[in-house]
Amino acid sequence: MAKAQKNRASKTPYVSPLQLELVGFESPFTKTLDPNNRWVKLSKQIPWDKIANVYQRQLNNAATGAGGINPRVAIGAIFIKHICDLSDREAVLQIQENVYMQYFIGYSSYSYDPVFDSSLFVDLRKRFGADQLNEINETIMGLVSEEVKPDKAAVQKNDEPDTGGLNQSKQIEESSQPIQKQITVDPVICLTPPGPPANQGELIADATACPQDISYPTDLNLLNDAREKSEKLIDLLYSKIKLLDEKKLKPRTYREIARKEYLKVAQKKHKTNKEVRNALRKQLSYLYRNIKYIHQLLNYFGQIPLKNKEYKYLLVIQTLYEQQKFMYDNKIHSVEHRIVSIHQPHVRPIVRGKTNAYVEFGAKIQMSIMNGITFLEDLSWDAFNEGTRLLSTVENYKRRFGYYPQKVFADKIYCSRDNRAKLKGLNIILVAKPLGRPRLAVDNHIRPGERNPIEGKFGQAKTAYGMNRIKARLQQTSESWIASIVLVLNLIKLIGRASLFLFVKTYWIYLDLVNKIFDGHTKNYKWRLAT
Repeated sequence: MAKAQKNRASKTPYVSPLQLELVGFESPFTKTLDPNNRWVKLSKQIPWDKIANVYQRQLNNAATGAGGINPRVAIGAIFIKHICDLSDREAVLQIQENVYMQYFIGYSSYSYDPVFDSSLFVDLRKRFGADQLNEINETIMGLVSEEVKPDKAAVQKNDEPDTGGLNQSKQIEESSQPIQKQITVDPVICLTPPGPPANQGELIADATACPQDISYPTDLNLLNDAREKSEKLIDLLYSKIKLLDEKKLKPRTYREIARKEYLKVAQKKHKTNKEVRNALRKQLSYLYRNIKYIHQLLNYFGQIPLKNKEYKYLLVIQTLYEQQKFMYDNKIHSVEHRIVSIHQPHVRPIVRGKTNAYVEFGAKIQMSIMNGITFLEDLSWDAFNEGTRLLSTVENYKRRFGYYPQKVFADKIYCSRDNRAKLKGLNIILVAKPLGRPRLAVDNHIRPGERNPIEGKFGQAKTAYGMNRIKARLQQTSESWIASIVLVLNLIKLIGRASLFLFVKTYWIYLDLVNKIFDGHTKNYKWRLAT
């Protein structure tokens, strides 16, 4: 029998756009939504009530102030933006055009109006820091974000601990015991388990860098950018002084000559060290003159007449000049806390030692995978030794799941003698390269494929969701951007779990139906035998 061919294209016939349209055209919105759509599945898996509480705590307008935007609309828009890897404007347009996305953010019917202005995404990123998004991540995964520790405030007026709904069965059992036993038992001690739980699960930890969307920094380009910004500050200050004193002459900046000197070297394909060093010396002199003129102009005012953003640029320019002058005088190319962008001074160079990118410019993060769930453990703009963060990651595992991991899969940099001793004291198996000379048979030797899950998460986050190019400019918004991508990794996993849950639920409903039918036939057969 011939195999049926696949439908690779729609069978709808072509209709000329010049043909008159019928008024009664049937729109797809008159039908029900597809229950198998990813946005419909995901909307049912997210605990919106708990997430809305996290959002409303950031507003601080429960008693006073105008009502804010719908929490589900704000949080859902952030999810859609990062799941589809869209820009702020494109995310608003996609939500406006897609009925499934509007259902995901809580709309009861289709709306032609945009959900909000695209500039509101910046405020949402400022409102949701990395800590808040990590709390949302743990809430969605059904984990407890804070440890519940018994204290005096937890004891009610009747001298009984407020253990919540989870310990109601324990209270009933205690009430059924004899009275003498209730008197001798401390209610607070009953909250603690009789012994520590056994280690369970596996933990995989690793670190990576999240490059910012900045041009590759060179000393010559940085000095040129700082010089141009200093010229704008001089123009701004002089325009305000001219209103007070018309006879005041504008300082000479030689900006045209400085620009030509910069382009003469920057546009060369091959530059010698002598040419670059001469160009740096000239740009340093131009920048020093401009900074001196700025301070002279500031003396005309009682207080600094600059906005916060402009004053921040002035401080960054002065710091950049000091760093570049120090490196030029000492003939070195590195300095502590080196500025690589005057627009994003918080960005630092992170030496990774990779083949395609030896140095990356952005934040360094440490992620972990616990039972298939991804968490953001650490985020720092300065380079750090990830080996010192392993124990804190293990403690976070216990805080989230209630027990220590049974095994820890880590890279060589994590396997210091101190970490090995502390993990051994916690009865945790470290699956890594052993110390000493390599041996043929090692029980806990890490295999090439055992750390693939976290490397795959790095590739998924950087390739599909834009972690390899963070486009936010502020430090806080960049941290929120990175934390949102980590959250999206778990949301995508939730969509897959939803399909498995529906399959398992259908399977158990089918088995229950078969058992009921079988029991019915059995009872009917016994009744016939009795009669």
